[in-house]
Amino acid sequence: MAKEKTLEDLFHDTLKDIYYAERKILKTLPKMQRAAQSEDLKKAFEKHREETEGHVERLQQVFEILGKAPRGKTCDAIEGIIAEGEEIIDEFKGTSALDAGLISSAQAVEHYEITRYGTLHRWANELGLKDAAKLLQDTLKEESKTDESLTKLADASANERAKAA
Repeated sequence: MAKEKTLEDLFHDTLKDIYYAERKILKTLPKMQRAAQSEDLKKAFEKHREETEGHVERLQQVFEILGKAPRGKTCDAIEGIIAEGEEIIDEFKGTSALDAGLISSAQAVEHYEITRYGTLHRWANELGLKDAAKLLQDTLKEESKTDESLTKLADASANERAKAA
């Protein structure tokens, strides 16, 4: 008979998912930065890459709190979101719509991360993992700020440039 799965098992499984996703995002952000046309968007991708390094470190701390080795589990969702972003780079390279497309791809990533961190934060609280909850909350706040910054970039210039052409 299979072992009954618990919220703790689900928490650990989801933690492995976002750990994989963050490490994959770290590898992808430099490509997005190189593809971006505006300096502001290039800077935003650089800033997010630096923050993502911190997110990976925080996740490693959460694994440590659990007494588990930091290990990722293939995240099909992030693989798909990143593949869509790569399609945008290929299909819109050299056009005025590229930055708007890059921002939309980056926001798809952010929304996935916000969902995962929000859930993990709630579950950490449910499981009495206060230190883990704090680390996850810190990352959730940064992901939300990044999403807001991307919206401002889109509204300030990228969407208008994409429309004007």
